[in-house]
Amino acid sequence: MCSPHRTDDPSHRTGEGATGLVRFSDLPPGVLRDIALVWLADAVVGVSFGAIAVGGGLPVWVPVLMSLLVYAGSAQFSAVGVLTAGGGPVAAAATGLLLNSRTAAFSLALADDLGRSWTARLIGAHLVTDETAAFVLAQEGRRQRKAAFWISGVGLFVAWNLSVLAGALAGSALGDTDRFGLDAAFPAVLLALVLPALRGDSAARRASAVGAVV
Repeated sequence: MCSPHRTDDPSHRTGEGATGLVRFSDLPPGVLRDIALVWLADAVVGVSFGAIAVGGGLPVWVPVLMSLLVYAGSAQFSAVGVLTAGGGPVAAAATGLLLNSRTAAFSLALADDLGRSWTARLIGAHLVTDETAAFVLAQEGRRQRKAAFWISGVGLFVAWNLSVLAGALAGSALGDTDRFGLDAAFPAVLLALVLPALRGDSAARRASAVGAVV
């Protein structure tokens, strides 16, 4: 006698969302909107980074290659600061590595959401950032978490690298990027994303206050 319930759905055998391709439809429109806003903010900061690096005397290929291989905004800014101040590559790499060491904890927390294959995990590990971790941890289902990681992660990687290239090519033509207020764009977008949660959750407000003090 056949069961009235379907048993050929892969999610019944391997867990919710463990198989199948990532789809934009796996995420609510509001989450996709927030991801797109972070892409935009990341691109603005990327332009600033590329321009600062080249304006400081580095060749175009340095920020471009660094963005592809390192892919960590704070680490890249600090490394470029060391290099343009006359420091050596070892000091720059050590500074960037120290700043970016926090992503090791993120990688452990997100390991199950990257995929089962070693290829997916290796690529995914390179895409782990503060932003991707935040989007993933805000989702409940496995399929939603996986979609949040790959959609935000791939989009951020593309936006960051294209914008760094654009900023590097513009180089010194942009002059002092601080006068455009580019450094305020990313924090402003993150604040806009966080405010709705703070308005409706007193526990979140208390945790945020403690974090701000620390």
